[in-house]
Amino acid sequence: MSGHSKWATTKHKKALIDAKRGKMFAKLIKNIEVAARMGGGDPGGNPTLYDAIQKAKKSSVPNDNIDRAVKRGSGAEAGGADYTTIMYEGYGPSGVALLVECLTDNKNRAAMEVRTAMTRNGGSLADPGSVAYLFNRKGVVLVATQQEARAVTEDDVLEATLDAGAEEVNDLGDSFEVISEATDLVAVRSALQEAGIDYDSADASFVPSMQVELDADGARKVFRLVDALEDLDDVQNVYANFDVSDEVMAEVDA
Repeated sequence: MSGHSKWATTKHKKALIDAKRGKMFAKLIKNIEVAARMGGGDPGGNPTLYDAIQKAKKSSVPNDNIDRAVKRGSGAEAGGADYTTIMYEGYGPSGVALLVECLTDNKNRAAMEVRTAMTRNGGSLADPGSVAYLFNRKGVVLVATQQEARAVTEDDVLEATLDAGAEEVNDLGDSFEVISEATDLVAVRSALQEAGIDYDSADASFVPSMQVELDADGARKVFRLVDALEDLDDVQNVYANFDVSDEVMAEVDA
């Protein structure tokens, strides 16, 4: 996962300070609303809501916005939309497989926008099931190496999470990525908290079982497509099975 995860982490940091901040806030708020609708408005009894709130707080979403989203989702306040999750499958440049996860209140609009973004950026939609088999549903927790109280090592993270179900810990430079079964996600993040280790995000994610190595030209094209998809209001997540080496990443950044 190295190149892809590093790229995603770097992009996440940039997203916090660039013009897309408002768009990212809206997606995080939508996540909270849906989590509250599915499992109730109490984060203590709804781990998905708890993680959605944590993620929003880490991304500096105002508490007032978070509280209102919980109320709308749980029905304590009027105005919540009826969102549906839809997964689109497709291929990008260099044969990269893509899963595009949408949370929308208008399926037709979502389908049209995803198709347009795909075709304009060298991608194409695929039949349901033709891409999904290349991914596994996993729990992914990101832990910053430099924390307020101390620096955290790979051994610290492994020691805290191994018994809770962690399958692997990847060093992404300034953070560690802890992979587990999706069903062990709550146990892994709880184990980190008990060990006094803060985490940046905890998500049930789709992790590719095989990867396509990209050169600089292929990487630029795939990044452009993923950016176009992530820019759509209905798109919550884009999962792809590419890998980019540090050398290629440096070339693309240059």
